[in-house]
Amino acid sequence: MTELPGASEEEFRKICDFLYRRSGMLFTEAKRYYVQRRITERMTALEISSFTTYFAYLRSDADGEIEKFINAFTVNETYFYREEHQLRCLSSDLLNERVRVKRPGEALRIWSVPCSTGEEPYSIALWLLENWPEVDVQDIEIIGSDIDTECVTAARQGDFGQRALMRLTPALIGKYFVSSGKDRWRIVEEIRQSVQFTTANLVDTAETRRHGIFDVIFCRNVLIYFDDASRRLAAENLFECLAPGGFICLGHTESMSRISPIFEVRRFADAIVYQRPQGGMHG
Repeated sequence: MTELPGASEEEFRKICDFLYRRSGMLFTEAKRYYVQRRITERMTALEISSFTTYFAYLRSDADGEIEKFINAFTVNETYFYREEHQLRCLSSDLLNERVRVKRPGEALRIWSVPCSTGEEPYSIALWLLENWPEVDVQDIEIIGSDIDTECVTAARQGDFGQRALMRLTPALIGKYFVSSGKDRWRIVEEIRQSVQFTTANLVDTAETRRHGIFDVIFCRNVLIYFDDASRRLAAENLFECLAPGGFICLGHTESMSRISPIFEVRRFADAIVYQRPQGGMHG
């Protein structure tokens, strides 16, 4: 595939700009084949042969096409207990530090964004049940959010294949999952009910702020798809969603220090994380 059907260079740039403004994801000429493949898939699904016709259809948001268009570009590679060292840090350091500054009865709030199909927020729930002694005496809220609406729907269903469970022991699978078909397992209802799922766009300030204030945010392996301006905006939005002294965990290839100076670096035995300084007022 060398060209989009009927798409000029200018039109290709326009659709990349459209995606960038809507999602913060930046795709350049180097990713042209990837972009072309995703758009061609949408055009085929709609039985539209002209790029110009498709772009007009997209901009008008006919039949919710913008949402479907963005969903086509999200990367949803994940599995349970990914980057386990951060989960160890969560239970050994981060939550204990947050508990000390919480008022009696005040919930500990953890946000997984983007949450993909739910493996990460469910992993947090399982990990705390298995590894944090305070889990039964603390009020814990876990929220998973993603820009991909299809992922959010799948996350709520909590149904997974073998690959997603590859890091879990047979004992954990037997304890927290039930068979839902050939090589498929569904996480038990008690865990599904304990995690709330929402849609969220990290570069939409109003959308992030409506989720409230969190003690710990997991935001892994998404900022690498943004340009510098979108990364800074996302970082500022996440900062405003953290309680003073709250923590954010990024993917292993990401560094908040290269994005924004507003966070402090904290080095624990298991992980390097980033902290909103104590004492700051929310903007």
